[in-house]
Amino acid sequence: MTETIRSETPEDTYELGKRIAGGLRGGDAVLLHGGLGAGKTLLTKGILDALGFDANEVTSPSFTLVNLYRTDELDVYHIDLWRIEEGSDAAFGVGLDEIVEQENAVVIIEWAERLGKYRFSSRVFDVAITGDGDEPRQIEIDER
Repeated sequence: MTETIRSETPEDTYELGKRIAGGLRGGDAVLLHGGLGAGKTLLTKGILDALGFDANEVTSPSFTLVNLYRTDELDVYHIDLWRIEEGSDAAFGVGLDEIVEQENAVVIIEWAERLGKYRFSSRVFDVAITGDGDEPRQIEIDER
């Protein structure tokens, strides 16, 4: 099922993240695609806010690759593959196989296209964000 949303403001993107969080359960993956400044981390902040984590503590893991945010119900692994070379085994580099084996883990992956052909055995929310600068964003969510 694919849904397309027009996000007029950063607040809209944040609120969409909160809405996505309402349907998340252990084993889910949220794959984020979009250019620099598209709003991937902002969407992630909204997700974590709705899950009861302080959104002010959420930062893009561009240098650490993986940030773990523990909530009452879920362990959320926020992964950023921007620094991973195209063609490398990004999943291996961040220990993705071990992470997705955890029953209460949710993964949110920025620059998910760098995963290549990696396949998740659970539910996936594929989120593509287009637009940059101050212009509105078009956000397409494909749940599979």
